[in-house]
Amino acid sequence: MRRRTVIGAAVAVVVAGGTGTAAVLLRSGDAPAATPPPPGATATVERETLSGSVTVDGQLGYGEAVPITSKAPGTVTWLPKPGATVERGGQVLRADDRPVVLLYGVLPVYRELRPGAEGPDVALLERNLRDLGYGGFTVDDEYTAMTARAVRRWQKDLGRDENGVVDPSWVVVANGPIRVATLPVRLGAPATGEVLTYTGAETVVTVDVEADKAGWVQAGVKVTVTLPNGKKTAGTVAAIGAKAEPEDPGAEPTVPVTVALADPGRAGRLREGPVTVTYVSEQRKNVLTVPVAALVALAQGGYGVEVVEDGTRRSVRVELGLFADGKVEVRGDGLAEGMTVGMPA
Repeated sequence: MRRRTVIGAAVAVVVAGGTGTAAVLLRSGDAPAATPPPPGATATVERETLSGSVTVDGQLGYGEAVPITSKAPGTVTWLPKPGATVERGGQVLRADDRPVVLLYGVLPVYRELRPGAEGPDVALLERNLRDLGYGGFTVDDEYTAMTARAVRRWQKDLGRDENGVVDPSWVVVANGPIRVATLPVRLGAPATGEVLTYTGAETVVTVDVEADKAGWVQAGVKVTVTLPNGKKTAGTVAAIGAKAEPEDPGAEPTVPVTVALADPGRAGRLREGPVTVTYVSEQRKNVLTVPVAALVALAQGGYGVEVVEDGTRRSVRVELGLFADGKVEVRGDGLAEGMTVGMPA
């Protein structure tokens, strides 16, 4: 992964002969130096939140493919096509010409569910039944006779035996709609085992972040994504890989990060391609800032700004903080918001 730093990495000082002042240029990657301001130009000391950002490369796609394992006995008689989307209640495959269907949730259905059963897997089933339009029961963690009645109606619509019992062999669970990625089996193969791999149905961005630079990566962190068509959209860190591995032998280990897009539609018809992801690396709130070009090097060392008052200029020593977006955080005795400072040419 190529990592591009867009905050200032260094400051170059060019001293004007005999004057004791200098123009200060912020370097930003390989970007050319900014055009010097015209003679006599000034700027205003502002109080604001200053944010430094870092841009990394990513990939637009559907994320990492994961397998679905079927517990259905018999023979595979139907499979969806790669790229197809399967939603709640839809068929993931058919085994012996009977449907194996998708439910939404996290906990897999690991046992037969019948009247008298209690637990979170019952609650998962009842939530799915309700959202599929089968009612007449209370959504809780108890499998009652009313739950069984709703299950029988569901089984009738699926063409399965109407016994009111949900067997784990004919349901699979994912956390939302799935998009079929690959089909490792063909028609006629045994229906038990890994029958397909899938991704989420929505496009996402994946970023391989160097493990030693992944301190910013936390679920919920906001980022800005520049899409292959040049448009920008907000994004949120949705998932973080638990294992750091090098992309290539001898390379630095990286952590896979998934970013959910606030508006995937901004990508237009594009569903795959290179993107960049920009995140806030540092932030300073309620600080005084001046343009970087307003800094001058002092003869006695350090940096200052030239405060312009009543047509005269006086030098004020400043301490430098965060550099970002062509500005720099400054602190100095007598420096206040709204003051005018000179911009050395």
